[in-house]
Amino acid sequence: MVNKTTILLTTFFLLALLQPLFSQEKQKKAELPVLITSCGQSPGPIKMKIFMKRLKFDYEYNLQATAEDLIAKKKAGKPFKSLIIVTGASLKGMGAAGISIDDELKRIKKLMAEAKKEGIMIIGSHIEGMARRSQGAAAGDNSDELSIDVVCPQSDLLIVRKDGDEDGRFTTISKVKKIPVILFEKNMELGNVLKKLYQK
Repeated sequence: MVNKTTILLTTFFLLALLQPLFSQEKQKKAELPVLITSCGQSPGPIKMKIFMKRLKFDYEYNLQATAEDLIAKKKAGKPFKSLIIVTGASLKGMGAAGISIDDELKRIKKLMAEAKKEGIMIIGSHIEGMARRSQGAAAGDNSDELSIDVVCPQSDLLIVRKDGDEDGRFTTISKVKKIPVILFEKNMELGNVLKKLYQK
């Protein structure tokens, strides 16, 4: 029979393991308005847009947003305070947009450089799970991984669906680059993540 001391020690140990994730969520707060874009033209940003709309947050959705869009918004007197870049490459999506992964990476690098220059919080996100990552790998295409490489290590915060981190890719980036990461289990939990992140 398990005694009380064992239960208490086990509980303490589990809380200690979970504490980094909780503290990361408390440390980082984002401000509105936010610009949502894609690096790879996958369907992922649509999910982000849906939750932003439900929460009635001040956002703009532009899959091909550029550095010039940040500049124009600032000139209009309502600069973006945060930028969410949803990683995840879709050959179909890029084909429909008439762009290549190289085009995407060049656009995103310039966009992130301008965001950093203006002090805009950059949130790198991967919310389609391992299915998105393995899909490209199975076809011999590394576009998805390239989008992660460019965005995530340069972000101020990461939001990742937990099953997309089965190989520890994002948690490793988090530890090495000292970037807070918020992991969530299911799509429906994304709304709560965004609510905690943006509400004061």
